[in-house]
Amino acid sequence: MDNSSYNPKYITRLSQIPQLSREQRESLKPVVKEFVFRANDYYLSLINWDDPADPIKRLVIPDVKELDKRGRLDASNEESFTRVPGLEHKYDSVALLLVNDVCGAYCRFCFRKRLFMDENDEVHRDVSQGIEYIREHTEITDVLITGGDPLLMSHRQLRKIVGQLREIDHISIIRIGSKLPAFNPYRIINDPDLLKVFERYSTPEKRIYVMCHFNHPRELTPAAAKGLNALQGAGVITINQTPLIAGVNDDPDTLAELFQKCSAHGATPYYVFQCRPTLGNRMYSVPVERSYKIFETAKMKGSGLAKRARLCMSHETGKLEIMALTAHHIIFKYHRAADPELCGRVMMFKRNPNAYWFDDYTELVDEYQLANPYQSRIDIPGDEQDAMGIAG
Repeated sequence: MDNSSYNPKYITRLSQIPQLSREQRESLKPVVKEFVFRANDYYLSLINWDDPADPIKRLVIPDVKELDKRGRLDASNEESFTRVPGLEHKYDSVALLLVNDVCGAYCRFCFRKRLFMDENDEVHRDVSQGIEYIREHTEITDVLITGGDPLLMSHRQLRKIVGQLREIDHISIIRIGSKLPAFNPYRIINDPDLLKVFERYSTPEKRIYVMCHFNHPRELTPAAAKGLNALQGAGVITINQTPLIAGVNDDPDTLAELFQKCSAHGATPYYVFQCRPTLGNRMYSVPVERSYKIFETAKMKGSGLAKRARLCMSHETGKLEIMALTAHHIIFKYHRAADPELCGRVMMFKRNPNAYWFDDYTELVDEYQLANPYQSRIDIPGDEQDAMGIAG
């Protein structure tokens, strides 16, 4: 389906999906009462309904296993980094603006499903306090506009936010997190005014990045390719990130194909995330050490472009890169850290094949801090110089 005049219809009730039996809809009522459902007819058309294990179906159709009570809604304690309504500031140079609480569809594995619940107040549609906070904190150079999905907002709303950020000299990078290129590329294809916003504000000196969320190769349809091409033609840099999701992309061939297709479409692989232990997400999670093996095997199958991806988990303390496995140990490194003193710290733990999250590793074997991140000169201790063959 690649008709440029097509406008997908949004679906918010399981009764609107004829492929689900009445018995299935009844069994899923407690799930959709707990975790909201939303999709559209374009995305649902990608499902092979004859395949009970179809990966696209698994991404958006509720499952009774979501009622598993393990995990917590805010698994990375994001709320604790909220500085003013609608703004998170966890890493020194990066701020997050939570601008809306609606998506083109709701991923069943979403780590921010709390934002779509009635009692949540983390999202703030009036971003004025957030903009002012960013203006006052000159250490912030990179702003991620997220939600929800910012590309569901009108081009006027988005232009107002992006325009205000562009007036702040110390903001060099604006990122927009969106799954619309996968969920509904017609939102991009059919709105020339949205593309004009990007043409105006994504400049050669200060680019706008759209952080796409393609989770499976089948999402990269001709319409998705057209949407990506339109964004790129408007001066946007597109990259892709995805969690490793059980039953969706948790095998090396599928992940390698996703890497290859994203690279071919100009959405370079960026992060592959360990699925957060969010409430209701256990069925979508893959053990950490299996994730590493899948990820590394997939990279071996692809080009050098795919090898730029990093396997990370967004822990409360920071973004931890899963670096390596040995026969007995696993090695992590702080790629980013809420506490700058932790940046770059390498940690070796005894392996735990049943671990799903960093907190499941309890036997620290060794650790090393390369340097204080604020230290302009790197001093190498004498014993290390000897080992490296550096003359004293």
